[in-house]
Amino acid sequence: MPVAVVTGSGGLVGSESVRHFVGAGFEVVGIDNDLRAYFFGPSASTAGQTTKLVQSLGGAFRPLDLDIRDEAGIDRLFSRHGRSIEVVVHAAAQPSHDWAASEPITDFTINANGTLNLLEATRLHAPEATFIFASTNKVYGDRPNSLPLVELETRLELPEDHGYHRGIDTSMSIDETLHSLFGASKVAADVLVQEYGRYFGMATVCFRGGCLTGPGHAGARLHGFLSYLMRCTVSGERYTVFGYGGKQVRDNLHSADLVQAFAAFHASPRSAAVYNIGGGRDSNCSMLEAIAACERIAQRELDWELSDESRTGDHRWWISDLDAFRRDYPSWRLSYGVDEILREIHEQNAEAWQRAGVSGG
Repeated sequence: MPVAVVTGSGGLVGSESVRHFVGAGFEVVGIDNDLRAYFFGPSASTAGQTTKLVQSLGGAFRPLDLDIRDEAGIDRLFSRHGRSIEVVVHAAAQPSHDWAASEPITDFTINANGTLNLLEATRLHAPEATFIFASTNKVYGDRPNSLPLVELETRLELPEDHGYHRGIDTSMSIDETLHSLFGASKVAADVLVQEYGRYFGMATVCFRGGCLTGPGHAGARLHGFLSYLMRCTVSGERYTVFGYGGKQVRDNLHSADLVQAFAAFHASPRSAAVYNIGGGRDSNCSMLEAIAACERIAQRELDWELSDESRTGDHRWWISDLDAFRRDYPSWRLSYGVDEILREIHEQNAEAWQRAGVSGG
């Protein structure tokens, strides 16, 4: 049986990847040591999701409590399975640019050194495997904030005649910008993934994601904006919007659509591929628009405030240009827009969040 290794297997993208590859006939080895609980508190723990995967998938899924910074442990795992490993989905990360500033060494060693450990183990023991990396649009730093945005009633927007109006592609420079420490550690990982593809001829890809989301997202204050926004709407917890009058724009991609992109790439892999990936023009919203949608779906008002202080390195506007990936993989389609994403988040989590709100947990 072919083996898929999924890092961050209890997280949003990791758990979606586990379910997909088990369904595709793989034995899936999941790597997750629940550092999300350390980063963002008990409510962000991935332990519950890991338990659900074990219960629903049985022996086809084998979770390991392993830190990707453990070079020897990663090497032993890959050596054990060798060339049976056909795909590696690397979704483990310290994912918050706010949190990274509190422990820069922790952030860098997870995001950069951990990625290097996985790449080297793949090269040594499973060189024919497809290596899929969940990168981030934060590799562009705050470069998107130099775009000539126009302020509309509920959002910032690019003029229709601007070259990036359909979305930002990989021609945007990553140099001479403020990245945040998180952005810097992800740049290091992103470039390593590309270099292993170019230098060693491995099948590697960096998916530079915008806002990745879905009902499995353990939304926390510093990470998981749509999930956390709906959680606050349902539970009554106060939400703070940081800067830009709430008109900053994000595109939003459901984890299931992202994993379908992973599957398409694995079916026809390339070397050192890089794609911006997100909801594009089909699935995007401003903070003000997201708040209105949450209130409409949850049928209750969000208790929120606007801070004049924007988060360091935060993007004023980001919409991904999906044309490059669609040209290479024309069968890939988006199946979720913002409303569909929020409705699913609400349907699958509202009851638990309401109980937490009542109990004060």
